[in-house]
Amino acid sequence: MIKTYYCHTSIWMLLAILPLSLLACGKKGASDPDPNPPNKCMYLGVDTCQQKPKTTITVNLNEVKQTIHSFGASDCWTAKYIGKWADVTKKNQIADLLFSTDTLQDGSPKGIGLSLWRFNIGGGSYEQGTASNIADEWRREECFLNADGITYDWSKQAGQQWFLQAAKARGVKYTLGFSITPPVYMTTNGKAYNGTGGTAMNIQNGQLDAYADFMAQVTSHFQFDYLSPVNEPQWTWGQATGASQEGTQATNAEVSALVRSLSPKLSGAKVVVGEAGQLDFLYGRNTDGRGDLINQFFASGSANYIGNLPAVEKAISAHSYFTTCPDDNMINIRKQVAAKINQVDANLQTWQTEFGILGDICGKYNGSPRNTSIDYGLYVAKVLHHDLTIANVTSWQWWLAMSPYNYSDALVYINDPSGQINVPNCKQDGIVLDSKQLWSFGNYARFIRPGMKRITANVQGVTDPVMAAGSLMISAYKDETSKKLVVVLINPESTDKQLQLSGENSPLNLSGNTVAVYTTDFAYNMKKTVNAVNNISVPSRSVVTLVGTYQ
Repeated sequence: MIKTYYCHTSIWMLLAILPLSLLACGKKGASDPDPNPPNKCMYLGVDTCQQKPKTTITVNLNEVKQTIHSFGASDCWTAKYIGKWADVTKKNQIADLLFSTDTLQDGSPKGIGLSLWRFNIGGGSYEQGTASNIADEWRREECFLNADGITYDWSKQAGQQWFLQAAKARGVKYTLGFSITPPVYMTTNGKAYNGTGGTAMNIQNGQLDAYADFMAQVTSHFQFDYLSPVNEPQWTWGQATGASQEGTQATNAEVSALVRSLSPKLSGAKVVVGEAGQLDFLYGRNTDGRGDLINQFFASGSANYIGNLPAVEKAISAHSYFTTCPDDNMINIRKQVAAKINQVDANLQTWQTEFGILGDICGKYNGSPRNTSIDYGLYVAKVLHHDLTIANVTSWQWWLAMSPYNYSDALVYINDPSGQINVPNCKQDGIVLDSKQLWSFGNYARFIRPGMKRITANVQGVTDPVMAAGSLMISAYKDETSKKLVVVLINPESTDKQLQLSGENSPLNLSGNTVAVYTTDFAYNMKKTVNAVNNISVPSRSVVTLVGTYQ
């Protein structure tokens, strides 16, 4: 990182008598791999350089917002091959990147420490092979239920089961099973996708209860903490001739009926309902009976009300795709989600359960081709920030945890053994690659643990969220038991920033008057350093997490 230092005019006389080799001022320094290099401006205890003015960031320990539930990602599709690789070392490398809360020798995290893992409950397109009409075999999935509709084969989805156990072994707190189609034996067309173009669920008459039985059996077998029985029911899944993946439409009435059937069948697990294709389906877009989900499922006067069922989690879920730009639009949509929650049930949680970089995003980002740079890491962090601070989400979950595709919607990437992006050649082996999407997500997931509470935080001189989105974003969290304080900062600008951390309305007494600083930028992945609370360095184009202990 190149730094520029400027001399105080008040000490020119001192500098004049020093050898030129000792002067560090007035010139650009050499590139330095340390994001917090030694102070090159000190000589005999005198600061010979003009210090940049510091911006004050404040937190209010007493002003509490939502309680954080979890941060997660899904195993969908790709784990079925990667989880069966013979090379256990590589599989453990992926599992450590996703789940580990261990640290490296320098104190930097080994992985991002996810606290929730999503398991895709397959519908049986894999067993159908090419007859499934899903062209890409990586996007077909096995089904635990046998063709007799009665017995189960629990050896299926073995690759996914490997990662499920790896997550549990590394202390992931929650597991969630999600279904995106009924088993093919129950669907109207015998396929794992709905090719009708209509709005109805792809299920035979009289089979809804059997579908609920199936999901309850899988949930019980794997002891999932949560079950999500529908996924993006607003979208059209496939055509009569085929589809790109499993999936089905569903109306609000069908979802409600399915959840009512599920509730008495579950023991301990909770249903999380929604998984809307976009956030704005939560408060509107109900022209065809598949929107306005907060009202539909959690307003007591609704015909589709399920908020009183004992197995239903008090949470509504949706996906943040296609609602993230420009900044004012992203903020407005999330404000409307929060407003509708407050109107219907202020105690209702909002879960963001699927996100990745898809399609053309205002001409600035694109799913294709694969991009794992800090540009995309900063974008992910920006979405995370606004979901947490504007929509008040309590759980934030990523889409593909791992992927061999030339696309930007994963956290961990797989190239074939020769190092090329070649999907078919990754079935038995491959090269494991990380991404800035992974590490920027980790600046949140690794440090903001389940049960921590978000508290208010502000940046001096930044008066509204649109301004913050282009300059400096801040959010803060506390653990009331351990007295841990976590502050996450996103600096999207091309200039470094010097900050000082303060309490709002009361002193902020941090142990040692220091914070651990974890920096993700173009060069580093949650690199650990230590700064004084009154002298915090935030590099240009970075995501930085501060961790301290308050008194």
